Amino acid sequence: MKECIVNVIGAGLAGSEAALFLADHGVKVCLFEMKPKAKTPAHKLDGFCELVCSNSLKSEDVETASGLLKAELLKLGSKILKVAKECSVPAGGSLSVDRYKFSETVTKLIKENPNIKVCECTIEELNLTEPTIVATGPLTDEKLMNNLKKYIGGSNCYFYDAIAPIVTLDSVDMSRAFWANRYNKGDGEGDYLNLPMNKEEYTNFYNELVNAKTVELKEFERVFEGCMPIEVMAKRGFEAMRFGPMKPVGLYDKAGEKPYAVVQLRKENEAGTMLNIVGFQTNLTFGEQKRVFGLIPALKNAEFIRYGVMHRNSFVNAPLCLNSCSQLKEYPNIFIAGQLSGVEGYVESIGSGLVSAINMYRYINKKNLMPLPSTTCMGGILNYIANSAPPFNFQPMNSNYGVISCNKEFKDKRQKRKYIYENSMNEIDNYLHKCFLVENKSKKI
Repeated sequence: MKECIVNVIGAGLAGSEAALFLADHGVKVCLFEMKPKAKTPAHKLDGFCELVCSNSLKSEDVETASGLLKAELLKLGSKILKVAKECSVPAGGSLSVDRYKFSETVTKLIKENPNIKVCECTIEELNLTEPTIVATGPLTDEKLMNNLKKYIGGSNCYFYDAIAPIVTLDSVDMSRAFWANRYNKGDGEGDYLNLPMNKEEYTNFYNELVNAKTVELKEFERVFEGCMPIEVMAKRGFEAMRFGPMKPVGLYDKAGEKPYAVVQLRKENEAGTMLNIVGFQTNLTFGEQKRVFGLIPALKNAEFIRYGVMHRNSFVNAPLCLNSCSQLKEYPNIFIAGQLSGVEGYVESIGSGLVSAINMYRYINKKNLMPLPSTTCMGGILNYIANSAPPFNFQPMNSNYGVISCNKEFKDKRQKRKYIYENSMNEIDNYLHKCFLVENKSKKI
């Protein structure tokens, strides 16, 4: 019998997870990646699994949807999430990573795997006769996207995503800043550097922000709510930022007073020398970013390592073309994984890559596909985008309790979330056994 080779296009979070899973289970993989020969405007690193936006993978608390999702993926054996935990930086109850160390570690894992052949090139057309996982992400090459549109029908969807600026720790005025976590959660002095503002300072900042010059967008349709530029949020009302990324709740300044508003900075690297301005995704021109964000007292002389930018994000209309295993309905050799499939978020992309790889393995071995139960968070997301989302107004979906099926009624929210977590862990165990991922430990799956 001829040896089966699976193509994985894209070495981001989903593609890297998919390639590693298949390779670790005896499948030969051709991993196609355009970098370092070609990069999109949002990419800076040469390696795989580059985090182009925030370095945060959100909460690890299993009573949150994002924490539940991480627990599910770790139980399923996610390699990428395991690396993320190894490359973590202090961030309170969240999982944030040193993006450089993270990329380097994943790249090394992939290049040292004997079952993975890395091909540095840009794929412009799909070969429908070969089993392929397309995980090219939200910045998919235009030619490939146009080729894909031939098979999925209709026009592709897109939105614009924004990236927050990064500043150096040394350039922050520490006399106007303090380390703390909200409500003093965690150990030590705190994982976030907080920049308090009084009402006068906030008002001045607000007035300049809403009138600042932005980069003109072409073909603009809409901004995804999860990555809304700070200036767009500000234009929704004077108090909008104070109920968003600048909310002062659970924080007190050096004098023990509650600030009127707070800007939080989060460590970008293990050494903590680079800091991300949390929630400050922006489309302001670079000059305006330096001027307007410099009105935050502690950032008066800030050194910007990276300014915020916006970029176009592509994704397919999942309800029309995908099943709940992320396989194209009309072309079974092709699976779509990651943000291109219509999931939103880092961990969601990792999970999408993993589930696609599990089902690709089953597909090439002529076994029935196995969608994750919708009583799990990852299964709920994939079921939603394939079967429940409105096809004519489709928006990407991230982890949330609304997509998780629950057959019991609860008056107490914490009790419900505890039940969902425990039930999800049982469902994952059952799924692993049904997929014979664990029952015959002496054999590959």
